[in-house]
Amino acid sequence: MAHCVAVPTNLEIDDRLLAKARKAGGHKTKKATVNEALAEYIQRREQRGVAKLFGSVVFEPGFNYKAERNKR
Repeated sequence: MAHCVAVPTNLEIDDRLLAKARKAGGHKTKKATVNEALAEYIQRREQRGVAKLFGSVVFEPGFNYKAERNKR
């Protein structure tokens, strides 16, 4: 995980949801559970933005991506 600055937080989190998430993720601590859940939430939201691009990018049928990759 990237370097982070600890910020004291006082949140009311549903204990049942947190326990289920902790078990599902195999985490030892509440902090690890919440941090991973936030990271996954961000990743899914960012993927939505990428998914919106489908159909908007011009596709070139003759483009040879393997040839371009070999130029590196």
